[in-house]
Amino acid sequence: MDEEQSSNKSMCVCITRFLFYRTNIFCQFLCFGGVLAKVCLLHPQLTIVFPGACRSPAKTDLSLYFFGRLLYDISSAMNKASHLSQEEIKSLAANVSKLSMLLTKDRESLPAAYLRDPGLRAAYVRYYLPTNMKKVHPALADLSLHAEGLLSKDRLRVLDLGAGPGTALLGLLAFFAQRPQRPALACVAVDRVAENLRVAEELFAAYRANKGLVAALTVVRADLAASEQIVEGPFDLILISNVLNELYPFDEDRVVKRIALVRSLLKRLLADNGSCIIIEPALREIARDLHGVRDGLLEQGLLVYSPCLAGTRCPARENPRDWCHEDIPWDPPALIKEIDRLTGLRKDSLKFSYLVLRKDGRSLTDLFGRDSFRVVSEPLVTKGKLEFYLCGAKGRKLVTRLDKDRTGANRFFEVLKRGAIVGFERLADEGTRYKIEPTTEVIIHKHAS
Repeated sequence: MDEEQSSNKSMCVCITRFLFYRTNIFCQFLCFGGVLAKVCLLHPQLTIVFPGACRSPAKTDLSLYFFGRLLYDISSAMNKASHLSQEEIKSLAANVSKLSMLLTKDRESLPAAYLRDPGLRAAYVRYYLPTNMKKVHPALADLSLHAEGLLSKDRLRVLDLGAGPGTALLGLLAFFAQRPQRPALACVAVDRVAENLRVAEELFAAYRANKGLVAALTVVRADLAASEQIVEGPFDLILISNVLNELYPFDEDRVVKRIALVRSLLKRLLADNGSCIIIEPALREIARDLHGVRDGLLEQGLLVYSPCLAGTRCPARENPRDWCHEDIPWDPPALIKEIDRLTGLRKDSLKFSYLVLRKDGRSLTDLFGRDSFRVVSEPLVTKGKLEFYLCGAKGRKLVTRLDKDRTGANRFFEVLKRGAIVGFERLADEGTRYKIEPTTEVIIHKHAS
């Protein structure tokens, strides 16, 4: 059981109720164990979202209040079906299915500001936000490992570009809520959709109050490119989550244009000792575009902190079938399981690609050395052997252990997972692959998230 599960299971259930009335809106806020449990939206013009327990008003479009648990508490007490009727769940599932299609197979039909649509926004907050907010955690965990305490300031200025309904910022709050050292957070959220910013403000305020965090949020309505001229830097942390793939999506020069935009933004807005976290979906072509952005930014002087352990061209780009991404197991709550059953989708893991950039040259290799590797595949099990793909300073290469060569020295090889950082003593390099021998020692520097 990991630390988060242990913490959640020991968490008492508390209820905090707020009453809010503004232009025919009435909501009750409901929090379980410090976790926002419900969200409802009752007014299509104001489009304000609140954590709370809400009942459907008569003759109200069901798509306007299909919001459920935002943050999933692992404890069994929280893993209960939502109090929605089957018709409500089916309507929600239809919007989730529509949004999923737009984000994957039918991207050419994706509107520029698709979350203005109340039904799609409800589907996003209800289905996608609980997983997407957690995707910022591995990158933050990477930064927290560094001996120089890159996140240990008394105050952090944070900029979320293309913030949407505040997904990455909620993930940031959740990350620091679990840590003994909690910096004061001065956050700025930039998005071109006013409804998204209203949602972000309300969820940020509710979560901040519930967790007792010292955090402030300023919202700015602007396009990503325009934010460079509107927002005042420098920032200690810049978040760009699920945004780049929506910029110039069908332009043949999209990677070049994204490189230029990110470089310009970071040059002006990122502190010299700050970090930029970029998160993108795990779809192969989107992830490979991110690898291209990575390489272009390296050529222009930025440096990779993580997840890469090499500051050279991304080895995954050499083979058009390869791409680097995370796949972290996640046990979804009952409602998301029901939506998956109705739609044929699967939300049983967190799939994404990420990149942490800095200007000052700090990286995970400062901790683990340049002879370390990152596991970039699932275990490949065939008769008589176990294999993984590794990525490090010498590129991307297969590592093999024959079952007959298993010993006490290399026994940890079989517990490796995608995302782990590992080192070896007496590893055989056979050119096209590495080979684990009976005398090879396997050293796990960092377990997978």
